[in-house]
Amino acid sequence: MQNPTKYTQQIKQKAHELGFDFCGISKAGFLEEEAPRLENWLKANQHGKMQYMENHFDKRLDPRLLVDDAKSVVSLLFNYYPDQRLPEGKDDIKLSKYAYGTDYHFVIKDKLKHFLSFIHQEIGEVGGRAFVDSAPVMDKVWAKKGGLGWIGKHSNLINKKQGSFFFIAELIIDLELEYDHEIKDYCGTCTRCIDACPTGAIVEPFVVDGSKCISYFTIELKEAIPIDMRGKFDNWVFGCDVCQDVCPWNRFSKPHQEPHFNLHPDLQHFTNADWQEITEDVFKEIFKKSPLKRTKFDGLRRNVEFLG
Repeated sequence: MQNPTKYTQQIKQKAHELGFDFCGISKAGFLEEEAPRLENWLKANQHGKMQYMENHFDKRLDPRLLVDDAKSVVSLLFNYYPDQRLPEGKDDIKLSKYAYGTDYHFVIKDKLKHFLSFIHQEIGEVGGRAFVDSAPVMDKVWAKKGGLGWIGKHSNLINKKQGSFFFIAELIIDLELEYDHEIKDYCGTCTRCIDACPTGAIVEPFVVDGSKCISYFTIELKEAIPIDMRGKFDNWVFGCDVCQDVCPWNRFSKPHQEPHFNLHPDLQHFTNADWQEITEDVFKEIFKKSPLKRTKFDGLRRNVEFLG
């Protein structure tokens, strides 16, 4: 297996066939620049009650500890920007756009499984693992290293051609490939995301205090939401897209082509009253394959009630 150029072309072509919008490849190694940033973020308790962020510190910084003799990180972006959207008026209850349809873990894991099978069939005995937000992998950093964009002041990856509404996945494999180059940061002096954040979670450019983020409160936090946050949620009950919605680069967002991510038909005419009166049976029916399963019925009810 000594033809990095050919293998790189095959992998990038297959990524496109599987529906990934962008594919970038970087050399697996220790993330030296990220180590002190991650350490400082954890020491400042900016991960809140997300204890899992403290685990596997070394593995987060070095993919060779996840895959023996890893040589390459293949980063993949999959668009989820919707064509049809929920109403997002001042008084409308809101869901993060990534949660409109089927849980992305199911959809993308299936594609990654096919991807690894293809590599084994076409290239040979390649060792590796596939990840989609499911292991201690710093996916945004690897996507940046693979030339797929830069990390914006809101800490999300921004792609120059299509904005930031992407799921990020990766294959970590023990195969030498041709590596892409990082691109520059194009945020410039813009501070729209910082200025618009309803809870002030972007505490300085490129640093998000996760414990102040609406997504954290509505998804990760399992206990009561602090009362001093009342009135600051801008009607979001699962996740929050404010920092992405105001980003000028998202004027280049294009509707995705994945039917699984379309808005669930039952949500198309959901009113605030429907959210407030939702029963556990209705929740289980509408959200049985949805990311909202993560917050469970009681969590969603807590979030809706917190809006007052």
